[in-house]
This record gives sequence, C-alpha cells and structure tokens, in this order.
Amino acid sequence: MSHITQIDLKIQDLDALQKACQRLGFEFLNHKEYRSFYGYQKCEHVIRVPGAQFEIGVNTLDGVSTLHWDSWSEGGLTKAVGKNAGILKQAYAAALTIKAARRAGYSVYEQQEEGKLTITLRREE
Repeated sequence: MSHITQIDLKIQDLDALQKACQRLGFEFLNHKEYRSFYGYQKCEHVIRVPGAQFEIGVNTLDGVSTLHWDSWSEGGLTKAVGKNAGILKQAYAAALTIKAARRAGYSVYEQQEEGKLTITLRREE
C-alpha cells in the first residue's frame, strides 16, 4: 500500500547528503516538488533515483532536514535505497565521517568490495 512517510534520519549537513547521493549515483536537485504515488508533493530539494518511479523530498526546518518518500515497492525507491532507506543512511554516515576526518587532518582511504565500504583514516605526521 502506498503512503508517504518520513525517513528516520535527521540531516544536519546537506553537503554530506549531496555527497552521499553522488556516491550512490542519485541526483540531488533544487526542485520544489517530488513525485510520489499521489502525484507531486512540496519540498525544498529532491533526490532522484535512476530507475525509480518515485523521488525523495528534502525539507528543512530550523537547520535540520528531513526526508520524505513513498516507500511503496512498485515506486522503485525501496529497491535502490534499501529497507527503511538503510543504504542511503549508510552513505550519509560515510560522507559525514569522511568530511569530519579530512577537516581534522586525516588522510582518508576508501575501499569498496561487494557492496561493503571500508574507510581507513590515517594522520600524516
């Protein structure tokens, strides 16, 4: 059954969310509406997922962004972003980690194997 829900994730860094989308091959757009089973819904930004019929809307209030989506399986988002958007959540966490590590002076090394991302941090002295 189709319905719009909020993904259980508070976004405090839109740049990291954009990097997460880029890592996953998604588009982060400055649109004012996202597509769902019920038509177009208002938002500030849109995450467009290749091959999915629906999109994810991004809304910001008091510096915290929330993600809204229609998780109906026929819309194609669940397959791409995972159950409860787990794949998108992991990519956002990785983007935050990498950004913070670089800011703190660490070198960042990434290795992707069989869908598993390993991030190694080294402080150059």
